[in-house]
Amino acid sequence: MTTAVVPLLSLVLTLVVPGPPSPDRGAQASSDRSAHALPSQGRSAPSQAQAVWPLRPTPAVVSRFDPPQSRYGAGHRGVDLAGRPGQAVRAAVAGRVSFAGSIAGRGVVVVSHGATRTTYEPVTAEVMVGAQVAAGERIGTLQRGGSHCLPAACLHWGLLQGETYLDPLTLVGAGPVRLLPFLEGAG
Repeated sequence: MTTAVVPLLSLVLTLVVPGPPSPDRGAQASSDRSAHALPSQGRSAPSQAQAVWPLRPTPAVVSRFDPPQSRYGAGHRGVDLAGRPGQAVRAAVAGRVSFAGSIAGRGVVVVSHGATRTTYEPVTAEVMVGAQVAAGERIGTLQRGGSHCLPAACLHWGLLQGETYLDPLTLVGAGPVRLLPFLEGAG
């Protein structure tokens, strides 16, 4: 049942909390699995220097980002971070709260920051829609119910640019490892 709910919830988040319009939605390949890093198109995309972990201390990553092959395909559209019920959840990046409420029975907070937005669930919101939040500012508390990690609690943390899911770990420098070409004579 959880597998069916996650894509549905992700779709609802996309529909309820739309991002900025894409210049050409038709050109966006729905099967792009390489969207692991933030694009650098001169927009106000958050950088690692501006981002913090949403849970303190730095949590264990229970489940990594696994982008779907198609818009409605299976995958993991964020990461799950180990936590405990009642733990403070913090905005990873400064921005404006664009959604704080319940979707499919779980608390969700969305913070928009320029071309991207971060999502946090299951969270009991402590912020109002429209509030400006700083990176590291408390936005709510972690709920046990609705967690992907039952019976334990974990935070599902997502990052979107428009309708494209990105790996939120790239915000804190913990994203996928990229191998660089070998340079002879270096070392």
